Amino acid sequence: MSSPPLDPGIEDSLRRYQAIHAHAELELELAGGGEIERLATLGARWEELIAGLPARPPVVAAELLQRARLIHERTRIELERLRESLLSDVATTTRTRRMADGYAGQLHRRPRLDRSA
Repeated sequence: MSSPPLDPGIEDSLRRYQAIHAHAELELELAGGGEIERLATLGARWEELIAGLPARPPVVAAELLQRARLIHERTRIELERLRESLLSDVATTTRTRRMADGYAGQLHRRPRLDRSA
């Protein structure tokens, strides 16, 4: 049993909400893969997608918008995980550098200039 055909105006409007949903899925995929530079380039596309949308979306778009909102929440969580991972890496690098500097300070340094020459 198929759904009755939608009004062409509603169908066109629904395509814009489907594009928003697809965009949200792409953002999640990029965030999950750590592709921050590619993710950052999508901002302009997002602005294009939402430009001119009505303040109250059509009822038929509610499910798509709800799923897109949930995907955005998952994307936010992925970005938080990535942020925490990067901060942990920076902390480890800083700690390792301090340890190496401490060990280097214990070495007897030879002068760079050979005075016997």
